[in-house]
Amino acid sequence: MTMKLHELGCEACQADAPRVTEDEMAALRVNIPDWKVLERDGIFQLEREYRFKNFKLAWVFTNQVAELAEVEFHHPAITLEWGKVTVCWWSHSIKGLHKNDFICAAKTDRLFDEQG
Repeated sequence: MTMKLHELGCEACQADAPRVTEDEMAALRVNIPDWKVLERDGIFQLEREYRFKNFKLAWVFTNQVAELAEVEFHHPAITLEWGKVTVCWWSHSIKGLHKNDFICAAKTDRLFDEQG
């Protein structure tokens, strides 16, 4: 049985860790179809916006993502607005995307889905 991406844990990522290849990125993106791959200042990043009915629900979700980041020791950019949270994952140490980013994106989706 194949393990789902959100069930994996992040591995330690040093400056010499390999970035995902284009083929790996394509395969991993199947698991997180709502995420965009963006390039900012030459650094590839994963980004997704989540919508909520109000500020408080968005705030609760922001805190859940922050807790996830601490557990995984992998920290995204999180923007909290009224009714919207934007999450952006990338690996700072390698200035690009690592499998950890896709794992955390899948875990973030899982948090959102659990709010139902």
